[in-house]
Amino acid sequence: MEKESQMKIQLTEAEATEIRCQEKSKGGLSYEVILAEPSITSSVQITKRPTTPGKKELSAEEIEEKLKAAEERRLSLEAKKIAEWNAKMAKIEEATRKKDELNNEFMVQAKEALEAKMEHYEEKREAIINDKKEKLKVHSQEIEKTRTSLEMQKSVELNAIEEKLRTAATLRDENMKKMLERLKEHERRAEIVRQNKAALCNQSENNAALSG
Repeated sequence: MEKESQMKIQLTEAEATEIRCQEKSKGGLSYEVILAEPSITSSVQITKRPTTPGKKELSAEEIEEKLKAAEERRLSLEAKKIAEWNAKMAKIEEATRKKDELNNEFMVQAKEALEAKMEHYEEKREAIINDKKEKLKVHSQEIEKTRTSLEMQKSVELNAIEEKLRTAATLRDENMKKMLERLKEHERRAEIVRQNKAALCNQSENNAALSG
């Protein structure tokens, strides 16, 4: 919104001049000079102010100088505002640059930290895998030792069983041989007994025949 203030400068009766000064909200100043010839029938009432002793009326050159000075002040204000705006923009650009640098630095550090973490994880994973491999190797060796021991124990037990079976077979054969021998001896004795009995029977019959 523009803030306006009007200033009227009265010249002589032969020359009516109106100067309007307009102040804008952005700090600039603009002047509007209106020249008009005095007219008795004009609806505009010109107020004559009593001249003050010692006060000099402004001439056109002085007004022009004042307008130039005002324009210079306006340009100076605008230049100052532009310089301030450029300074602010420079600060913003510097802050943006620093922010970008910090972001880039953070990204680089984050990337390095992630790579270090991944490398550590990879080393840890390799260590875990190697440890498991070593444990599996040891376990496999223990299994192989146990299997070898069991096979040896099995072989010893099989040899012992075979030896027991051989011993049992030998004992069984010996027992069978002894039993056969005893049976033969029994049959031989029984045959002797039968023979003796038959002989006795024959002798008795012979004796009976003789005595008859």
